[in-house]
Amino acid sequence: MSVGVNGTAKGSSPVPSDDAQPTIHVDKLSKDYLLGTNVVHALRGVSLDVHPGEFVAVMGASGSGKSTFMNLIGCLDRPTSGVYELDGLDVASLDGDQLALVRNRKVGFVFQGFNLLPRMTALGNVSLPMIYAGVPGPMVHERAMAALEAVGLADRADHHPAQMSGGQQQRAAIARALVNGPSIILADEPTGNLDSRTSVEVMAILQSLNRQGITIVVVTHEPDISEYCKRVVRFKDGRVIEDHNNLVQRQAVDVLAQLRSEASEDSA
Repeated sequence: MSVGVNGTAKGSSPVPSDDAQPTIHVDKLSKDYLLGTNVVHALRGVSLDVHPGEFVAVMGASGSGKSTFMNLIGCLDRPTSGVYELDGLDVASLDGDQLALVRNRKVGFVFQGFNLLPRMTALGNVSLPMIYAGVPGPMVHERAMAALEAVGLADRADHHPAQMSGGQQQRAAIARALVNGPSIILADEPTGNLDSRTSVEVMAILQSLNRQGITIVVVTHEPDISEYCKRVVRFKDGRVIEDHNNLVQRQAVDVLAQLRSEASEDSA
Protein backbone atom coordinates (compact mmCIF):
# COMPACT_ATOMS: atom_id res chain seq x y z
CA MET A 1 0.00 0.00 0.00
CA SER A 2 1.34 3.44 -0.96
CA VAL A 3 0.80 6.74 0.79
CA GLY A 4 -0.94 9.84 -0.54
CA VAL A 5 0.50 13.34 -0.57
CA ASN A 6 -1.37 14.25 2.61
CA GLY A 7 -0.19 11.15 4.45
CA THR A 8 -3.33 9.07 3.99
CA ALA A 9 -3.20 5.48 2.86
CA LYS A 10 -3.95 4.79 -0.77
CA GLY A 11 -6.19 1.91 -1.70
CA SER A 12 -9.11 1.14 -3.95
CA SER A 13 -11.98 3.60 -4.14
CA PRO A 14 -14.52 3.20 -1.37
CA VAL A 15 -17.90 1.92 -2.50
CA PRO A 16 -20.54 4.54 -1.69
CA SER A 17 -23.30 3.26 0.58
CA ASP A 18 -26.68 4.70 1.42
CA ASP A 19 -25.65 5.28 5.07
CA ALA A 20 -22.24 6.87 4.33
CA GLN A 21 -22.16 10.63 4.88
CA PRO A 22 -21.98 12.24 1.46
CA THR A 23 -19.04 14.47 0.63
CA ILE A 24 -21.49 16.81 -1.10
CA HIS A 25 -25.13 17.12 -0.06
CA VAL A 26 -27.36 19.68 -1.73
CA ASP A 27 -31.09 19.99 -1.16
CA LYS A 28 -33.35 22.36 -3.12
CA LEU A 29 -30.33 24.51 -4.00
CA SER A 30 -31.23 27.67 -5.90
CA LYS A 31 -29.29 30.64 -7.24
CA ASP A 32 -30.83 33.81 -8.68
CA TYR A 33 -29.02 36.70 -10.35
CA LEU A 34 -30.36 40.20 -10.93
CA LEU A 35 -29.74 41.27 -14.52
CA GLY A 36 -30.98 44.84 -14.85
CA THR A 37 -34.60 44.62 -13.75
CA ASN A 38 -34.84 40.91 -14.54
CA VAL A 39 -34.20 37.98 -12.20
CA VAL A 40 -32.29 35.10 -13.80
CA HIS A 41 -32.96 31.75 -12.16
CA ALA A 42 -29.60 30.07 -12.78
CA LEU A 43 -30.27 27.12 -10.47
CA ARG A 44 -33.76 25.92 -9.62
CA GLY A 45 -34.03 23.67 -6.59
CA VAL A 46 -31.29 21.13 -7.30
CA SER A 47 -31.02 18.15 -4.94
CA LEU A 48 -28.30 15.51 -5.15
CA ASP A 49 -25.54 13.78 -3.19
CA VAL A 50 -21.96 12.95 -4.13
CA HIS A 51 -20.43 10.24 -1.93
CA PRO A 52 -16.77 9.67 -1.04
CA GLY A 53 -14.85 8.03 -3.88
CA GLU A 54 -17.29 8.97 -6.65
CA PHE A 55 -16.14 10.26 -10.04
CA VAL A 56 -18.90 12.47 -11.45
CA ALA A 57 -19.23 14.27 -14.78
CA VAL A 58 -21.47 17.35 -14.71
CA MET A 59 -22.77 18.15 -18.19
CA GLY A 60 -25.09 20.59 -19.89
CA ALA A 61 -25.25 23.27 -22.56
CA SER A 62 -24.22 26.86 -21.95
CA GLY A 63 -26.73 28.41 -19.57
CA SER A 64 -27.83 25.05 -18.17
CA GLY A 65 -26.66 25.83 -14.64
CA LYS A 66 -23.64 23.52 -14.48
CA SER A 67 -21.12 26.34 -13.97
CA THR A 68 -23.30 27.96 -11.32
CA PHE A 69 -23.54 24.60 -9.57
CA MET A 70 -19.76 24.21 -9.63
CA ASN A 71 -19.25 27.73 -8.24
CA LEU A 72 -21.56 26.90 -5.35
CA ILE A 73 -20.07 23.52 -4.45
CA GLY A 74 -16.59 25.02 -4.85
CA CYS A 75 -17.47 27.69 -2.27
CA LEU A 76 -16.87 30.45 -4.83
CA ASP A 77 -20.41 31.74 -4.35
CA ARG A 78 -23.35 31.35 -2.00
CA PRO A 79 -26.82 30.06 -2.93
CA THR A 80 -29.95 32.18 -2.84
CA SER A 81 -31.73 29.39 -0.98
CA GLY A 82 -31.39 25.71 -0.17
CA VAL A 83 -28.93 23.51 1.69
CA TYR A 84 -25.30 22.78 0.81
CA GLU A 85 -23.24 20.60 3.11
CA LEU A 86 -19.62 19.69 2.45
CA ASP A 87 -18.44 16.82 4.67
CA GLY A 88 -21.43 17.56 6.89
CA LEU A 89 -20.55 21.27 7.21
CA ASP A 90 -23.39 23.70 6.40
CA VAL A 91 -21.55 25.74 3.77
CA ALA A 92 -24.54 27.81 2.65
CA SER A 93 -24.53 29.77 5.91
CA LEU A 94 -20.82 30.73 5.90
CA ASP A 95 -19.54 34.27 5.34
CA GLY A 96 -16.85 35.22 2.82
CA ASP A 97 -13.85 34.61 5.07
CA GLN A 98 -15.21 31.26 6.20
CA LEU A 99 -15.86 30.23 2.60
CA ALA A 100 -12.25 31.09 1.69
CA LEU A 101 -11.00 28.89 4.52
CA VAL A 102 -13.17 25.95 3.43
CA ARG A 103 -12.07 26.44 -0.19
CA ASN A 104 -8.42 26.25 0.76
CA ARG A 105 -8.71 23.20 3.00
CA LYS A 106 -11.46 21.11 1.46
CA VAL A 107 -11.61 21.87 -2.29
CA GLY A 108 -8.96 21.37 -4.96
CA PHE A 109 -9.55 23.23 -8.23
CA VAL A 110 -8.39 22.34 -11.75
CA PHE A 111 -9.25 24.88 -14.45
CA GLN A 112 -9.34 24.80 -18.25
CA GLY A 113 -6.75 27.58 -18.43
CA PHE A 114 -4.41 25.96 -15.85
CA ASN A 115 -4.17 29.25 -13.84
CA LEU A 116 -0.49 28.78 -13.01
CA LEU A 117 1.55 31.82 -11.99
CA PRO A 118 4.02 32.38 -14.86
CA ARG A 119 6.91 33.63 -12.71
CA MET A 120 6.84 30.62 -10.41
CA THR A 121 8.15 27.12 -11.07
CA ALA A 122 5.92 24.07 -10.99
CA LEU A 123 7.14 23.44 -7.46
CA GLY A 124 6.32 27.01 -6.43
CA ASN A 125 2.84 26.86 -7.93
CA VAL A 126 2.08 23.58 -6.19
CA SER A 127 3.38 24.95 -2.88
CA LEU A 128 1.06 27.98 -2.83
CA PRO A 129 -2.08 26.35 -1.32
CA MET A 130 0.01 25.04 1.57
CA ILE A 131 1.52 28.47 2.22
CA TYR A 132 -1.96 30.01 2.32
CA ALA A 133 -3.07 27.22 4.67
CA GLY A 134 -0.16 27.85 7.04
CA VAL A 135 1.51 24.47 6.55
CA PRO A 136 4.88 24.41 8.40
CA GLY A 137 7.78 25.29 6.11
CA PRO A 138 9.69 21.98 6.28
CA MET A 139 6.59 20.09 5.08
CA VAL A 140 5.87 22.32 2.09
CA HIS A 141 8.69 21.14 -0.17
CA GLU A 142 8.18 17.48 0.73
CA ARG A 143 4.44 17.50 0.07
CA ALA A 144 4.75 19.57 -3.11
CA MET A 145 7.30 17.14 -4.55
CA ALA A 146 5.10 14.18 -3.57
CA ALA A 147 2.16 15.78 -5.41
CA LEU A 148 4.28 16.40 -8.52
CA GLU A 149 5.50 12.81 -8.41
CA ALA A 150 1.91 11.59 -8.13
CA VAL A 151 1.12 13.21 -11.51
CA GLY A 152 4.41 12.18 -13.16
CA LEU A 153 5.95 15.66 -13.11
CA ALA A 154 8.72 15.42 -10.51
CA ASP A 155 11.36 15.95 -13.22
CA ARG A 156 9.76 19.29 -14.16
CA ALA A 157 9.66 20.74 -10.63
CA ASP A 158 12.02 23.59 -11.50
CA HIS A 159 10.34 24.45 -14.83
CA HIS A 160 8.19 27.53 -15.32
CA PRO A 161 4.81 27.24 -17.10
CA ALA A 162 6.25 28.66 -20.34
CA GLN A 163 8.76 25.79 -20.35
CA MET A 164 6.05 23.13 -20.13
CA SER A 165 3.53 21.75 -22.60
CA GLY A 166 -0.19 22.20 -22.05
CA GLY A 167 -0.47 18.68 -20.70
CA GLN A 168 2.40 19.25 -18.27
CA GLN A 169 0.84 22.50 -17.08
CA GLN A 170 -2.43 20.72 -16.41
CA ARG A 171 -0.55 18.03 -14.47
CA ALA A 172 1.00 20.76 -12.34
CA ALA A 173 -2.47 22.21 -11.79
CA ILE A 174 -3.75 18.79 -10.68
CA ALA A 175 -0.80 18.46 -8.28
CA ARG A 176 -1.65 21.88 -6.86
CA ALA A 177 -5.27 20.77 -6.38
CA LEU A 178 -4.09 17.65 -4.54
CA VAL A 179 -1.53 19.06 -2.18
CA ASN A 180 -3.76 20.06 0.75
CA GLY A 181 -5.55 16.70 0.80
CA PRO A 182 -8.97 18.11 -0.19
CA SER A 183 -12.29 16.38 0.31
CA ILE A 184 -13.05 16.84 -3.37
CA ILE A 185 -11.34 17.88 -6.61
CA LEU A 186 -13.41 20.06 -8.93
CA ALA A 187 -12.16 20.09 -12.51
CA ASP A 188 -13.75 22.70 -14.79
CA GLU A 189 -13.30 21.66 -18.44
CA PRO A 190 -9.84 20.22 -17.59
CA THR A 191 -9.28 18.98 -21.17
CA GLY A 192 -10.74 22.02 -22.96
CA ASN A 193 -7.34 23.42 -24.02
CA LEU A 194 -5.71 20.07 -24.81
CA ASP A 195 -5.45 17.83 -27.87
CA SER A 196 -7.16 14.44 -27.91
CA ARG A 197 -4.21 12.33 -26.75
CA THR A 198 -3.22 14.73 -23.96
CA SER A 199 -6.84 14.83 -22.84
CA VAL A 200 -6.79 11.06 -22.41
CA GLU A 201 -3.53 11.34 -20.44
CA VAL A 202 -5.15 13.86 -18.07
CA MET A 203 -8.19 11.60 -17.63
CA ALA A 204 -5.83 8.69 -16.88
CA ILE A 205 -4.32 10.73 -14.03
CA LEU A 206 -7.76 11.64 -12.67
CA GLN A 207 -8.88 8.00 -12.87
CA SER A 208 -5.73 6.94 -11.01
CA LEU A 209 -6.40 9.48 -8.26
CA ASN A 210 -10.01 8.35 -8.05
CA ARG A 211 -8.92 4.73 -7.63
CA GLN A 212 -6.95 5.93 -4.59
CA GLY A 213 -10.23 7.13 -3.06
CA ILE A 214 -10.26 10.80 -4.10
CA THR A 215 -13.70 12.22 -4.91
CA ILE A 216 -13.70 14.03 -8.26
CA VAL A 217 -16.31 16.15 -10.05
CA VAL A 218 -15.56 17.10 -13.67
CA VAL A 219 -17.54 19.79 -15.48
CA THR A 220 -17.41 19.07 -19.20
CA HIS A 221 -19.38 19.56 -22.40
CA GLU A 222 -17.57 16.68 -24.12
CA PRO A 223 -19.52 13.37 -24.17
CA ASP A 224 -16.34 11.32 -24.72
CA ILE A 225 -14.77 12.82 -21.57
CA SER A 226 -17.86 11.91 -19.53
CA GLU A 227 -17.33 8.27 -20.53
CA TYR A 228 -14.22 8.18 -18.31
CA CYS A 229 -16.34 9.06 -15.26
CA LYS A 230 -18.41 6.66 -13.18
CA ARG A 231 -21.51 8.85 -13.02
CA VAL A 232 -23.06 11.50 -15.27
CA VAL A 233 -25.30 14.32 -14.03
CA ARG A 234 -26.88 16.44 -16.77
CA PHE A 235 -28.28 19.95 -16.25
CA LYS A 236 -30.83 21.89 -18.30
CA ASP A 237 -32.47 25.21 -17.44
CA GLY A 238 -31.08 25.14 -13.90
CA ARG A 239 -32.40 21.67 -13.09
CA VAL A 240 -30.98 18.14 -13.08
CA ILE A 241 -32.66 16.27 -15.92
CA GLU A 242 -30.51 13.12 -15.90
CA ASP A 243 -28.41 11.30 -13.30
CA HIS A 244 -27.03 7.85 -14.14
CA ASN A 245 -24.02 5.61 -13.66
CA ASN A 246 -21.95 4.62 -16.68
CA LEU A 247 -22.54 0.90 -17.12
CA VAL A 248 -19.05 0.62 -18.63
CA GLN A 249 -16.54 3.22 -17.48
CA ARG A 250 -14.02 3.87 -20.23
CA GLN A 251 -10.47 3.25 -19.02
CA ALA A 252 -7.98 5.90 -20.13
CA VAL A 253 -4.96 3.59 -19.72
CA ASP A 254 -6.51 1.17 -22.23
CA VAL A 255 -7.14 3.98 -24.71
CA LEU A 256 -3.53 5.18 -24.34
CA ALA A 257 -2.24 1.65 -24.92
CA GLN A 258 -4.31 1.42 -28.09
CA LEU A 259 -3.01 4.80 -29.30
CA ARG A 260 0.59 3.70 -28.68
CA SER A 261 -0.04 0.46 -30.57
CA GLU A 262 -1.51 2.33 -33.54
CA ALA A 263 1.44 4.75 -33.55
CA SER A 264 3.89 1.84 -33.58
CA GLU A 265 2.10 0.22 -36.53
CA ASP A 266 2.09 3.52 -38.45
CA SER A 267 5.83 3.98 -37.94
CA ALA A 268 6.67 0.37 -38.86
